[in-house]
Order: sequence, then structure tokens, then C-alpha cells
Amino acid sequence: MERVAGRIMLLDGWRRALLAILAGAMGALALPPFGVFGILFLSFPLFVWLMDGVGGDPRRLGSRGLRSAFFLGWLFGFGYFVAGLWWLGAALLLEADEFAWALPLAVLGLPAVLALFYGFAAALARFFWSDGVGRIAALAAAFGLAEWLRSFVATGFPWNAMGYTAMPVPVMMQSVRIVGLFGMSALAVFVYSAPALLATRRGLRLGLSLASLLVFAHFGYGVYRLNLDDVAGSDRREMTVRLVQPAIDQSVKLQNSDRVAVFEKHLRLTALPPKDGGKRPDLVIWPETTIPFILTENPDALQRIAQTLQEGQVLITGTVRSEEQAAGEPPRYYNSIYAIDHHGQIIAATDKVHLTPFGEYVPFERLLGKLGIENLIALPGGFTAGARRNLLSLPGGIGLYPLICYEIIFPNEMTPELSGASAIINVTNDAWFGNTPGPYQHFLQARLRAVETGRPVIRDANNGISAIIDGKGRVVSGMRLNAEGAEDISLKLQILNKSDYSHDGYNFLMVTCLLLSLAVISRLGFV
Repeated sequence: MERVAGRIMLLDGWRRALLAILAGAMGALALPPFGVFGILFLSFPLFVWLMDGVGGDPRRLGSRGLRSAFFLGWLFGFGYFVAGLWWLGAALLLEADEFAWALPLAVLGLPAVLALFYGFAAALARFFWSDGVGRIAALAAAFGLAEWLRSFVATGFPWNAMGYTAMPVPVMMQSVRIVGLFGMSALAVFVYSAPALLATRRGLRLGLSLASLLVFAHFGYGVYRLNLDDVAGSDRREMTVRLVQPAIDQSVKLQNSDRVAVFEKHLRLTALPPKDGGKRPDLVIWPETTIPFILTENPDALQRIAQTLQEGQVLITGTVRSEEQAAGEPPRYYNSIYAIDHHGQIIAATDKVHLTPFGEYVPFERLLGKLGIENLIALPGGFTAGARRNLLSLPGGIGLYPLICYEIIFPNEMTPELSGASAIINVTNDAWFGNTPGPYQHFLQARLRAVETGRPVIRDANNGISAIIDGKGRVVSGMRLNAEGAEDISLKLQILNKSDYSHDGYNFLMVTCLLLSLAVISRLGFV
């Protein structure tokens, strides 16, 4: 092992750069739908040994060593994000004649930007670098901080944060309830990097002991929490929810030529009788922006919904909302959710707050517009972000916390309004990305929001994956990718104002401080 590590440390030039990219790319195999969890126990030791070969004094901020470490981290991140996000280009190919030119920007440009965060992590870790266990503690803390920064800098894009790779199944998801996604990212990197100590020996016993303890605690807490009884009582109401998954091809939605047929398909799936004589659904869910016209400008459509729903039923649907402006100005458009009762009345509504860059709006529009960069969704001026997120309050004391499409990938979108929520509802349209890893990765992130908050997630997607996920990340029932139909699922929802949810970011800070303390102690030669 020492000989292998030594040869990797001494690599230079293109061989060194290529291995860093390959190490990152290999790590992406741990993401859905592949889930090759063990690959990161090879990927990160390779990266640690490459970092060991960086010369210069790490304590000098302007030193060549820090610049080399940054570039090494960038190469690792570039490989990871290209391998993990290549499917973003599928959305551009839906209108290839207009957007194919931007394919390199999506497949290579975005990964190049995201890799800057891993470059920062490597440079920060290099500042605390030593030849013992402290260096993997420094790397772990730095990666946790980088993932945290990636969640909000430049509107944020924490997709495929490293912590997700350590949480592929429910028993391995429960720890996120304690330390959060970014704490999990830091601790995962520490465990993944621990095998690197087999080659350098110093701190081997301490490092492997700590890593083993973390793995034991991770699985042990998972088993413990999964075996806890779910809280039941008079403050919970049993409901039947129908998930409608129309599986309409995105090219058909873009053509917008048969809007009536699209609308009628949703109504037909809504009106299907329950299977095997089951209870009729109390709540019907349609996906994101599924109604192919402005609903409030089409009273006939509201009437058709009223005719389809039975008494007491409520429909929740994604739609586009328009808002008129001053004379001569185009209307504003919002990506919204409506709750509609059996009278055809809109009883609750909210707008998407966190818009998707280049999909729903163009950042720096004046500058980038001159370069021909436009929204994928053709609306005058794109979408407007909602001013605030409104809880959807339904009859019977049920409150749903709405997250539209990729809003659910942001742990920091869990605002105080969640304290009154019975469940999280997530409507989305992953048909943009076809049969690629994208929908599977999106679904995993939705499951982790359920575990973090202890709230069920009701997720409805145009082409899947639609499902109800319990507060421990387990899939109650649902429909696979590209399936068409309706699924009725029974669940118990907590009535409003009976919440135990609290968001505590101090545990991530504590994890980071402990790891950095270990790095400093090792740097000083005490371990």
C-alpha cells in the first residue's frame, strides 16, 4: 500500500491531472441510480495521496502549494460533477435546433463552476495539512464547508452533495436528522478517506477507530430510529391521496398543440374508480405546471375540475399564474400551486420562491441576453419568484408545506412555516431529463428532506418518480419512472399546530469545529 501511495504522490503533469479527474468521476458512481457505495473508499484515498504530493509550505497563503491544492480539488470536482450531472444536457436536446449550441455549457460549464467549491475545499484542507490523521479531518471539514457554501452562493445548487452518497437506504438516512446534510457530507468524507492512512501509518489506529465508530453510530442510530413507533393519536387524520402521473412526453408539452387532450388526460386519471373497491381519495395531486393554460382565465376548465371531483375532494395542481402589470408592460408569470375544491374554487395557493436558473429565469439577463442565452421555458421575461412561501391550509386542519420542483433539494428552504405543516408536498416535472440519472437523484434528495424534517413527503411528478415517503425516508407506495396512471395511497397526517419540528444548524458547526480541532492537534504533532 505504501508503494502505491508513493507512486501516486510522485505523479506529475497530465498523469496527475487525469487521475484526479478519474477519482472524482469514479465517486459519482455512488449516486443514484447506480449506488456503488464502496467506490468512494477508493476515490477519496486516491485524492488524499494526490494531495500528499502537493509541495510548498501550506501555512503560506500565497504559496504554490495552496494553488496546486486548489487546482487538484477543482480537477476532482470537475470529474465528479461531469459524471454526476451530464444528464442536464438532455433538456437542451428537446429543442436541439435552438439550444444544442449550449450543450457544452450545461455538460462541462456548470461542472467547471461547481468544481470551484471543491477547489476551495482542497486549498483550505491544505492549509491544515499534515502527514497523519489530521489531514483527513481537515479535508472532511473543508468539504462540509464547501457543500454548505454551495447551497446558497449564487442562488445555490447543492445537487449531489457528498453526504447523499452515504445515505442510499433508510437505515443509512437517519443520521441526517442529527447533523444535517452538510454535517453528513463532512463525516462521510472523513470515513471515505480513512483507508488512506493504511499507506502512511501515522494516526492509523486513531483514524480507523474514529471512522469505525462513525460507521457503527451511523448504522446503529438508523436501526434505532427505524424501530421507533410512529406517533399516533387523536391529533392525526387518515387520508387517501391519489397521485396522478400522466407521463406526458416533454416534447408534447413544449409543442403545446393539443392542450385540451393533455388537460382531459389528467381529468380522466382523476376520475378513475378506486382499485379493488377501496376508499375514494380525499386529495388528488397533479404535477408541476401540468395545466396547459392560465387556469384563472379559463372558467370552463375550473368547471370541468368541479364536475370531476366528488364532494369533499380537493385537487392540488401545479399551474402557471399570471399577474397583470401597468399598461404597456407584459404580465408577470409565476410557477404556482393551487388547491381547488369540488366547487371549482381555489381555496389555497402559493408561488415558487426559488427559481431554476436558465430554466425559469436568466441571471444577469441583460448581459447574457446579448450572447443569445435564453430561458428553456418560453415566457415573456421568464418566471417571477414568489415573495413568500404560503402553507396550503386544507379542510380538516391539514397543512401542506409546498416545494415546487428543485426547491426540495435545498435544506435551507425549510422555513419556520414548516412547523405548522402536516406534510411536505413536492410537485415536479422531471420529463425534461428523460430516462437518465436525473430523476433518481432528485427523488433521493426528496427522501432526505422527509428524514430531516420528520414529515411525510407527497411527491407527484409528470413522468415519475411519484411516491409518498414517510418521515423516515421509506417509500410507502408510488409509481416508477415513466409509468402512467394513478395510485391511491393511505396515510395519517398530523393536524395543524401540533408540531415538533425544529431546525438546528449548530450540530453542523460542532462537527466542523471538532474536525478542524483534530486537524490542528495533528498539525502540532500531538497525534
